[in-house]
Amino acid sequence: MFGDLFDEDFSFISNNHWGKGKTSKPRECEPPAPRDFTNLSGIKNQGGTCYLNSLLQTLLFTPEFREALFSLGPEELGTLDDSRKPDAKVRIIPLQLQRLFAQLLLLDQQAASTTDLTESFGWNSHEEMRQHDVQELNRILFSALETSLVGTSGHDLINRLYHGIVVNHIVCKECKNVSERQEDFLDLTVAVKGVAGLEEALWNMYVEEEYFENDNLYRCGACDKLVEASKSAKLRKLPPFLTVSLLRFNFDFEKCERYKETSCYTFPLHIDLRPFCEQPEMDDSEYMYELFSVIIHKGGCYGGHYHVYIRDVDELGNWQLQEEEEKLIEDKAGRDAENSKETENPLAVLKGILAEEDSKQIPVDQLGQKLLEKKGVSWNKKYRKQYGALRKYLQHHPQVFQLSPDANKVGLKEAHELLVELDSPGQALQSPPQSNGVPWNSEKNPLRPRATSAGGHWFDLNDSKVQPIKEKDIEKQFQGKESAYMLFYRKSQLKRPPEARGNPRYQIPEHLLDEMNAANTELQKKRAECDSANNGIDLHLHLSSCYKFHNGALHPSLSWKESVVDLTIDRRKTLGDLRQAVFQMLDSWEGDMVLSLAKPLPAGLHLYQMLDGDELSLDGVGVADGTDIFVWNGKEVGGTRVLAGAEHEPVVLNVLRLAGHNEGGKGQHFTEAQHTFSCSTSLGDLHRALAPSGGIVLRNSSGEEKEAKNWEVFHEEDMEETIRSVGLRDGCSVLILDSHDQSFVNISSGNLTAFTCDISWLQVKNFCGAEDEENQVKITATIETVMSDIKMKAIRELHLEEELANESCLRPVSGNGKLLSPVPEDYTVKEAELKMGSLLGLCHGKAPTSTQLFLYFMVGSDPNSSPEMEIVVEETASVGECLNLMLQKCGLSGDNWHLRRLDWCYEAGEALSQENATLKELNVCRGDTLVIMEGKLPEKGFLKIPIWWLRPSSRKKHGENAQDQVNGLTCQMEALQVSAGTASPEATHPAMELCYAGRIEIAGEASLEELKLQALTLPCYQEQVVPLPSFLRAWTVDSKRPGKLLRNNKQRLNDYKLGASMGICIEPLQKEENLGPHELLLRVQMGIPGERDYSDCRDLVWDVSKECTTWALRQRVASHYCLPVEKIEIAKYFPERFEWLPISSWTQQISKRKRRKKQESLQSAPYHLRDGDIIGVKNLLLDDTKDFSTVRDDIGKEKQRQLALEKKKSRQARSVQEPFSLEEKLPTKPRKPEVALSINVGVFR
Repeated sequence: MFGDLFDEDFSFISNNHWGKGKTSKPRECEPPAPRDFTNLSGIKNQGGTCYLNSLLQTLLFTPEFREALFSLGPEELGTLDDSRKPDAKVRIIPLQLQRLFAQLLLLDQQAASTTDLTESFGWNSHEEMRQHDVQELNRILFSALETSLVGTSGHDLINRLYHGIVVNHIVCKECKNVSERQEDFLDLTVAVKGVAGLEEALWNMYVEEEYFENDNLYRCGACDKLVEASKSAKLRKLPPFLTVSLLRFNFDFEKCERYKETSCYTFPLHIDLRPFCEQPEMDDSEYMYELFSVIIHKGGCYGGHYHVYIRDVDELGNWQLQEEEEKLIEDKAGRDAENSKETENPLAVLKGILAEEDSKQIPVDQLGQKLLEKKGVSWNKKYRKQYGALRKYLQHHPQVFQLSPDANKVGLKEAHELLVELDSPGQALQSPPQSNGVPWNSEKNPLRPRATSAGGHWFDLNDSKVQPIKEKDIEKQFQGKESAYMLFYRKSQLKRPPEARGNPRYQIPEHLLDEMNAANTELQKKRAECDSANNGIDLHLHLSSCYKFHNGALHPSLSWKESVVDLTIDRRKTLGDLRQAVFQMLDSWEGDMVLSLAKPLPAGLHLYQMLDGDELSLDGVGVADGTDIFVWNGKEVGGTRVLAGAEHEPVVLNVLRLAGHNEGGKGQHFTEAQHTFSCSTSLGDLHRALAPSGGIVLRNSSGEEKEAKNWEVFHEEDMEETIRSVGLRDGCSVLILDSHDQSFVNISSGNLTAFTCDISWLQVKNFCGAEDEENQVKITATIETVMSDIKMKAIRELHLEEELANESCLRPVSGNGKLLSPVPEDYTVKEAELKMGSLLGLCHGKAPTSTQLFLYFMVGSDPNSSPEMEIVVEETASVGECLNLMLQKCGLSGDNWHLRRLDWCYEAGEALSQENATLKELNVCRGDTLVIMEGKLPEKGFLKIPIWWLRPSSRKKHGENAQDQVNGLTCQMEALQVSAGTASPEATHPAMELCYAGRIEIAGEASLEELKLQALTLPCYQEQVVPLPSFLRAWTVDSKRPGKLLRNNKQRLNDYKLGASMGICIEPLQKEENLGPHELLLRVQMGIPGERDYSDCRDLVWDVSKECTTWALRQRVASHYCLPVEKIEIAKYFPERFEWLPISSWTQQISKRKRRKKQESLQSAPYHLRDGDIIGVKNLLLDDTKDFSTVRDDIGKEKQRQLALEKKKSRQARSVQEPFSLEEKLPTKPRKPEVALSINVGVFR
């Protein structure tokens, strides 16, 4: 559907080394492709305009519409040139439609653009990307044209061609009074669901009568009472062109979703509308219509693609199928004929069996048994593989078979008649059944022949693509996801004049003919230029006088630009033409001229074959765009003989040698140099040129582009091989080892495998001296080098005292400059997991051994209040011993402490609860950070839970400041007086009367009831009188406010999965409470009339087991306040945003993939209703304002706004220092709003 929307244009540049590559032209510069063999033009898809393209093509191939539009001249419509003048009344939409039709008829291009037309509609790029319904567009476009043509001779164009009248009659059974109502139409909308085809749908609409009887009576105007009556409709006036819209999109009220009706829906190529008309006595030709356009929709109800089948009435197109396609069709027809002989048509067999039965219907199982008796073979064995199950086959042919409601019995329909004869077995179409004893008139509807009707062939116009189709292809659009959506019929009596046949210029105004002729001339000119540019190739001529030969290749003696001459020539010319063009360009050339193909290589320019044979084409000798050609005498260059051909190609090898301690760049352990050799050079010559006496040459056996890990030595027997024969190519590496470097090589089994890839260096920086003495050195090492050796080398290189070796260690330095844990000195580089080139710090202090752990620790989880300290302990030390050592180092005492790990959020995480376990057993690793936390850990199986006290909310006193309240809940916090040793870890809740009461230690197996009883023993509960635990309500504490409500007093605490830091708040109740699992606890508060405030909150228990919908909640709240449901409004409060969301009747949109049984649930988006939510209530009998906000909400929002401004200023200040912030790199993309289809039209009345 989206056409070429996402295609991008790129300019490709030649990758030759001389910088003379040809740059291809962008696609915008290329002219559009000419029309294909059909001689018809498609329309480009702008992204989502396939629905528009299909309708425009239908209007174009409606000759009467097209010619009526062309008959309106500039004197009535104005001109496009005047459209920008302020006072000019230019009817842009008809003008652009004229111009588009002229382009589609005359302009030699594969597809026309609708950009100018959609701009005249007032559409922007977003509208062009949005797909709409073509039936809706048809009505809107006709309305826009009618408005645009007001005051012109075409003011009645739409009515003249498409306007029809339907008349509705209601006949009183008693007084026979007839009530009549007339309706106009531009298109007929017919049902698809439950209907076999178009004629049956029209029969139901305009032949069958509807009766008013029993409880459904009609009030007669003449009788002035309720009476029995009949209602019917007829077509009073038929338009020349009948547009039929099929209702394929329906809504399933059980599933609450839209769906597309894909069942079989037939429609005839010719239709007689006499049975549906009010006046059937006119001539037959007045009622006969023939199909000329079918708009097809492919996809589902939420998206898809449109294209159109159109009959070429004026025979403007060239209709012919490809020969291969014709052959395939003939072969298929032959195979079908053979298959039909071998396999009988099951439809005929089943019809024959049912016709012999006396009863109207027989069981389906009995039909299968009779088939077995008659044919000697069962349905499953003979037909199931091709046609499916028997019952399903019967259901797929409702026009022939009539199934009972339970689908257990089947019979033949009493009257059916085939409209279109089909080739494939088992398919048939029927006309509507008899209704009210009025049979179909078979004489008026004879069987139609399959040959193409006079007046044009059929084409499929699919956006830019146009292809011929056969008439029988229309039958494929009767059903399925790709099926007919709109039908267009024309009266059969509308005949076209002979001069219009095959004449696209017919009735087109002169000014448009002139414009299209000029456009075609310009197109031909551009295509000629493009053809020349596409076939023109750029050659790079290298002149021998500007080159010299050294180091095995040709190199320019001047600059690259001065050494190369560009020549452009047509690729279709011959080698003789090329030679003559070179002679003409180099008129000063003396002597023989030889042209040779050349190729830039890493070593330089190398020559290949000589170009001989003047009669050969350039393509034939391999001359293409960007080819390099060397012009010389064929023997020598600058007095040096040059060997040409692939066997003498120069090869550039990377020659590696082991680097010294201070050689090589960062991260390198080799010195590298490039040498050039001919590919025919022997390895013996290579060894003598590179390796000194006693040296060896090795090659990398891992491949050219792989990491160098394995090296192989060249043996004596390989010295006669050439560089090419052993696989050395440009860029390959060879390693040269002198005699003193071979200590790094492991010699085994007569073959050499060098581990030089592991030889590198480490950087060591001195942190032991003063700042001005800091410096660093490189230390050569392998992965097997021991860290103690590296330390000693570094001390010597830094010229430090040897005694420092016993009082120093090596510590890796992180990317941000932090010193990491020291590395044990008995570790190798590999065991220490150090990367070559890493930076190490030489620091004071002894390094831990391999059995010791270096750990970081802090007191409390806040890094700002406690500095990070270091300690070395044995890995076999217990948690208790480690804790004591850490307490001793930081100067703390007592046993009211425990250790926790630092999690990835840099917060105190998992507790090390097993004091006797060793650090090794608990997987504490070198470099881990531990946190010393105050308080003893509970025993295993016990929980230490902070308890909070939730006080009942109180009303605001007169004169109290609104800022001290949040929606009726006064924040009067009384600080709990506790000793310094048992200070509250949290402040009181900012929005509720929530006070810290203390901590309790309780077993995880204890019940919620036991927790409540133990909480009552805390000091702040001593004065409370609570008869039973059921008079207490327990909540989890989430973000310093009540979170999840804990139900079921008998449930174990472990079942609630309380976290390590999860608190519980206790709320006292006035009466006993035992909430069930499906009961929702809400806090409702009634608005005070005339004030922006609420009364005290009340608890409301709502059973949501049956439904959790808006209507159910409104009923529950209304009954709670004894008010009518329609006289209240409710809203949910979001305290974190200080906002109210009204709870009104709404329908939750749920996609087909995410379909749920419980729809419209308030527990899902956008309300997410849960326990403890505040529901505001407005009594519309006393207060008709629907604003739920309070003064406190205004104050809260203002504070949030001020805070947001401060954050914005802070970000802007940071962006000055860091201009490339993440927010600027990743802008958020706004969501596209849903908008209705519209066309903007000027005023011309």
